[in-house]
Amino acid sequence: MSIIGIDLGTTNSLACVWREGRAELIPNELGEYKTPSAVSLLEDGTVLVGAAAKERLISHPESTAASFKVWMGSAKPTTLGERSFLPEELSAFVLRQLLQDTRRYLNEPVEEAVISVPAYFNDDQRCATKLAAQLAGWTVKRLINEPSAAALYHRQSTGAADGQRMIVDFGGGTLDVSIVECFENIIEITAIAGDNRLGGDDIDRAIVEHFCQENGLSLETLEPSARSALCRQVETAKIALSAAGAAAITLQQGETQYSLLLTRALLRQLCQPVFQRVRAVISRALKDRGQIGRIDDVILVGGSAQLTVFGDFLEELFGRRPAVAAKPDEIVALGVGLCAGIKARAEDLQDLVMTDVCPFSLGVATYNNTHDSTPHMAFLISRSSMLPATHQGRFVTLHDNQQALRFEIYQGEGYFASENLKLGELEVQVPPGPAGSQSAQVTFTYDIDGILHVTARSSGGDLRDRLIVNSRLHLTQEEMKRALERIEQIQLAAQGTQQEQFLMEWALRLYKLAVGPQRTALAGLIEWFRAHMGHAGPSQRRKLYAKMEEELRQFEVDIQADPLEWGIWKDSDDLDDWDEADDDEDTDWED
Repeated sequence: MSIIGIDLGTTNSLACVWREGRAELIPNELGEYKTPSAVSLLEDGTVLVGAAAKERLISHPESTAASFKVWMGSAKPTTLGERSFLPEELSAFVLRQLLQDTRRYLNEPVEEAVISVPAYFNDDQRCATKLAAQLAGWTVKRLINEPSAAALYHRQSTGAADGQRMIVDFGGGTLDVSIVECFENIIEITAIAGDNRLGGDDIDRAIVEHFCQENGLSLETLEPSARSALCRQVETAKIALSAAGAAAITLQQGETQYSLLLTRALLRQLCQPVFQRVRAVISRALKDRGQIGRIDDVILVGGSAQLTVFGDFLEELFGRRPAVAAKPDEIVALGVGLCAGIKARAEDLQDLVMTDVCPFSLGVATYNNTHDSTPHMAFLISRSSMLPATHQGRFVTLHDNQQALRFEIYQGEGYFASENLKLGELEVQVPPGPAGSQSAQVTFTYDIDGILHVTARSSGGDLRDRLIVNSRLHLTQEEMKRALERIEQIQLAAQGTQQEQFLMEWALRLYKLAVGPQRTALAGLIEWFRAHMGHAGPSQRRKLYAKMEEELRQFEVDIQADPLEWGIWKDSDDLDDWDEADDDEDTDWED
């Protein structure tokens, strides 16, 4: 029985199988490899998936949905006709269609799949993807990051030389950037960054808004069908500009025809806000990697990566035009098919090894003292740590005669625990005693499949461990039964002054961006500020504000320093090595 690789995309989805020594894409009933990730509910209660559903975006926009992947992991409903669906339910329809196409093409039973996800999907989004697969009838034990899959296939298919590469995966709704080191038969992901709400859809939206502005129209008051027709024209014109100098966009409203001549210059102007967000993601990946000047190639994948204006922007950014991967729309699916072959222990792939990194930091909520009412994060595994990763931390009691230590486990980059995604909790018993006399050693182990194992051993000998599994994925038997029935019945056819709040929010924003010693120093600054503000008088507050602002301004300069201005190519003559601060360096914020 084959294991299938699936690229569940924002715009299109593909399936792939590894057989006879190669990754083979699976065509749908139309003979196409790409199945549009669109779902439309028909009047008789059946559902269309794919190209037909995409066509109904214009004719029946009230009963059709697309680009719902960007809402995976949320409770945002989409109404189709008189029914409402969650993002994972809509994705389940797409996956069920892929299952049907796969069984038809291979003429054999298939159930297990490896599915690609954006590298920056958090635990909720990844578990929603697995739940969608369960609802569709797939067994999924492994998810793989999209740029990792692309890097794997690019290396395997091209036989490219050893070296470091940046994979920029710019799709319809998400952007992922990975730094990859390739040597011999090993593909090592060393850093990732991404934006789950940034893609070609944002470019389309900017063009649509400009079209309406230039023609005196209101996008909100356009009929749904007119809005869908305009969006389709915009997408077509945008793609056409990669081969032509200009493309016309027209919209007929009654007896009036509205138009816009879209040129490359205008498109580049409209894309500037999007491209600046792209630049920020690339910069973050380079900073998390910590070594500038060692990139041999930049490889572009994804549908939006093929836009000429995007290539122009990156050429200006890097000083050299990046290469668009062969089959940029299909490379992720081919890479996931290769991963499926590895998982199936294909003989011709046994020597191939790929490592990955943790996309988000993992830690527990902690308190500084008994008066601290707002828990902050104690990180045990930092983002971009190589997987599998194991790290430990020791935590002590805060109260006299405390009998237990309870650990709330979070994922994210925020300083305060409440800013992050709670994954679960664990409690161990400790012997009664004075505050600080009892403790627990907590161990986090995060594996290549994204499964977190937490162990806590107290000073009294109590040992507890658990796998942290999202409750949404492991529904009760009754909950899963109801969810399956629902899908299967549809057949396929802060307090204080304004200045204090401003400074605190500024500090917390910088904290999310920082890594390593900078993050440690900012944590000290935040705690210093919180502690002193609690008992400061008016005149002392002014001094604290001034000192805090001065420190944050310097952090802003250091954190926002753009590594791209240093140049990243290996053969640059004027590159200096990236100097990292000493990890043991302490910052004293006391007066």
